[in-house]
Amino acid sequence: MSEERGDQEPAAATSSGASDWLDGSIAFLAADLDVGLGAYGWLQASEEEEEQQGIDSMVAETRPPPAITLPQSGLGPVSASVASSPVASPQEFGQPRKRKSPQHSSQRCPVGGGGGGGRGSPELDRGGTSCNRKPSKKGSAKAGAASLGRDARWAEQLLNPCAVAIEAGNLPRAQHLLYVLGELASFSGEPNHRLAAHGLRALMQRLPHAVGPAAAATVKMPFCECPTPVFSGVDPRLFRASLIRFNEVSPWFAVPNVLANAAIAQAAAAVGAATEPRQFHVVDVGVSHGVQWPTLLEALTRVPRGLTPPSVRLTVGGPAAAPPVPFSASPPGYDCSPQLLRYAKSINLDLAIVQAPNLDTLHGIRTPGQTLVVCLQFRLGHATADEQVAVLRNIRSLNPELLVLAELDCGGRSDSSAASEFAARLEHLWMFLDSTAAAFKGRDADERRVMEAEAGTALVATARWGAAVGGGREAWLARLAAAGFEEAAFGGEAVETAKALLRKYDGGWELVPPSPSAGAAVGLRWKGQPVSFCSLWRPTQASPELIWRGA
Repeated sequence: MSEERGDQEPAAATSSGASDWLDGSIAFLAADLDVGLGAYGWLQASEEEEEQQGIDSMVAETRPPPAITLPQSGLGPVSASVASSPVASPQEFGQPRKRKSPQHSSQRCPVGGGGGGGRGSPELDRGGTSCNRKPSKKGSAKAGAASLGRDARWAEQLLNPCAVAIEAGNLPRAQHLLYVLGELASFSGEPNHRLAAHGLRALMQRLPHAVGPAAAATVKMPFCECPTPVFSGVDPRLFRASLIRFNEVSPWFAVPNVLANAAIAQAAAAVGAATEPRQFHVVDVGVSHGVQWPTLLEALTRVPRGLTPPSVRLTVGGPAAAPPVPFSASPPGYDCSPQLLRYAKSINLDLAIVQAPNLDTLHGIRTPGQTLVVCLQFRLGHATADEQVAVLRNIRSLNPELLVLAELDCGGRSDSSAASEFAARLEHLWMFLDSTAAAFKGRDADERRVMEAEAGTALVATARWGAAVGGGREAWLARLAAAGFEEAAFGGEAVETAKALLRKYDGGWELVPPSPSAGAAVGLRWKGQPVSFCSLWRPTQASPELIWRGA
């Protein structure tokens, strides 16, 4: 492990005050953001209606007849309504009219990082398709307006049946749906087209795992390359700007971060009140890449007089600290330590930062009289059951005073099949794309492209599909209890702080406060659908010193 201290001026430091990076990362907590939008127009109303009518007709034509008898497959349960049906070739189906958008047809940029395929793009033949094209605008505006609400999420109506067909080995059906998706998918445009593009790329990568390389080679794949690199391949400056901008316009990570910081600050004050102030140690196993911590450092300097920790140690868990998940990677050369150390020095806080490759290296580093808090955020939602148990047991062996857990609220899955897991991930990606479109008011900014490209890796197909363990807060309650933790409650001040922050964002967001029916966790919803939750935990049989009122 490597350690950096605030009393050592980093080489990158050029001034004694807070850097512009930190100014950007904390300003959104104090400033009133104008991010509320009643409606945003990515397309003109008439164009939206014409486009929707064309999409509706294509979706309707891909729906199979209602009564179909299926052969059983050894690959898992298959839905009779979508897995097998008489399939027409693209010519029989009636080739969808090609889109007239030369700019998007030629927008084939290199892809960086994992999950994006190779660099460059092959020349498409005249009959090919491209995910980088803009969707067509055709049909009757009146019919489109009538069906807009019914089929508003048409991408899932194509992607989920395609996933089921692939898992069932129904290659004609899969070929047909892949062709239709190739015609409609686009990494730019409204959220449905973006979801179709990310889903199509994932399904094409999944196909060889599901049916074997030989059978997959018989399927003609549409061209689908994302023009934006994922986190591991993006320029570090754009990476940092994307993180800051996303937290400014979306509460996806900002609200869980604020809840965690408020609880940690209250824990520091409570422990300081019970004993004399002592060193505070925070272990970061999350996806904030440093953006979360300036506000916590400032909050620790504002605890009541005499209770401020004499020093703070921040241990940042590396990629191996938990299974790889979306948003956990960072580009080579990115390091937030110099900015954090410079900021801590400007507010007279003694800060040391430690880089820990994995959780095993943390054993034995806790010094007597030190308060240890572990912040585990969005790192276990796509892990297998064994991986989750290993990480939670490792954290429990550290015996922290407090564990902050924030995770996606995925709810239950219909079964343990790969198609069911794909559908659950697809639904969460839809909420991410839909809320991000609202956050950026439809503008196709570089920061939005970077965040969406990384979010799309949640669908990236591997041989482990179907092995990940989902579940909402109830499932996590059982897992944490089995690992030796008991749930603690947020204080009223922490919840009110999160509510105040949420009011700065789009009106589609909703905070679900603790309640007797919902439990002690605080939930976050988008348009009434659960997105994530944040919860507090402490080791069972904790000492009386650790049982403070409303952490």
